[in-house]
Amino acid sequence: MPRAPEALAAAVTDRGVPDRYAAPATPAHDRLADALADAIERIDAALETFYDRFPTPSSDDLAYGTTDNMDGWTTSFWTGLCWLAYEVTGAARFRDAAEAQLETFERRLHAGETATHDLGFLYTLSAVAGHRITGSERYRDVALSAADHLAERFLDAPGLVQAWGDLGDDDWTSGRMIIDTMLNLPLLFWASETTGDPSYAAIAETHARTAADHLVRADGSTYHTFQCDPETGDPLGGETAQGYADDSCWARGQAWAVYGYALAADYRSRAPYADLSATLGDYYLHEIPDDHVPRWDFDAPEPEIRDTSAAAIAACGFDELARRLPSADERVPAYRHAALATLESLTENYAAGPDADGLLTDAAYHRTEGDYDECCLWGDYFYVEGLVRATEHADWERYW
Repeated sequence: MPRAPEALAAAVTDRGVPDRYAAPATPAHDRLADALADAIERIDAALETFYDRFPTPSSDDLAYGTTDNMDGWTTSFWTGLCWLAYEVTGAARFRDAAEAQLETFERRLHAGETATHDLGFLYTLSAVAGHRITGSERYRDVALSAADHLAERFLDAPGLVQAWGDLGDDDWTSGRMIIDTMLNLPLLFWASETTGDPSYAAIAETHARTAADHLVRADGSTYHTFQCDPETGDPLGGETAQGYADDSCWARGQAWAVYGYALAADYRSRAPYADLSATLGDYYLHEIPDDHVPRWDFDAPEPEIRDTSAAAIAACGFDELARRLPSADERVPAYRHAALATLESLTENYAAGPDADGLLTDAAYHRTEGDYDECCLWGDYFYVEGLVRATEHADWERYW
């Protein structure tokens, strides 16, 4: 049984917020609002091409290809961008596109890949967002079906949601969890909220605690993956799949953890999850360079290879964390500063030019397989979510 949240938070060394974030930020509201307007124009320009299809996960020479929705983990980030554009502008064409894509998410549950933890990514930004915005029971039914599939991936003995592979297969995926799952858990938390059935949230919280036990290191860094014996629950060890080394800290994974534990703090009303998010966030902030955009792995000997998608996720995570801490907590202005400084750097230094399909350059999907210095669909999504948060659209509520 994983430790209680209080014990988990206390077991990790907190480096504290770096001094450069101590002073309250001066929001560049107009500049960020202009960046949001530009991003929505870019989404609009892509709407015809990707009306009922989807961009590939990452670009090739800054151009996205097209893909269907039967496998992979990234298609919903395009749907999420359409929903964001609709909520900011009220323009029906964005809602029409998002709704046209729902059929593919329905079909995937019956005929596509479902043996993955990524159901949280896929159905939170499509069906849960659609239900929150429209109130349609069709969206709710699709999201609950996806939550049922995700809950089936929970392994009782180790107390985790297996990330990949068919359950019962004796291979590398067996009993393996990954840090990315922290952003898939909101689908389960939402399912409990909407049905009143506590079992979904119980699975999500148990996984969050197991992840803190095994994926979070004592110094506040994170493993990308960790394997447990699926029958006994015994811990077997941490490895990387996309980072530099098994004992390194993959920047995007750290960002997933910051945002994921801040969300868990809200869903479960548990302050220790916010404290753990802060500890993970402080590690992240100490490791990033002056322009607030991390190299792809904090321990990789390649400071010039960045990952803007990690920065965009982290910006949303720090904004969420600032909302979860008590308003009098002295860390709140620091985390707001970190979120705004990151978004301003992305806007000023990494916004893609007019010839690119994506919104941000210098994203690293999979550095060790040569996929970097491109646009990434999830980076585009979190960049726009961050801009919506920063420009304080009063009617917007997060989808996660």
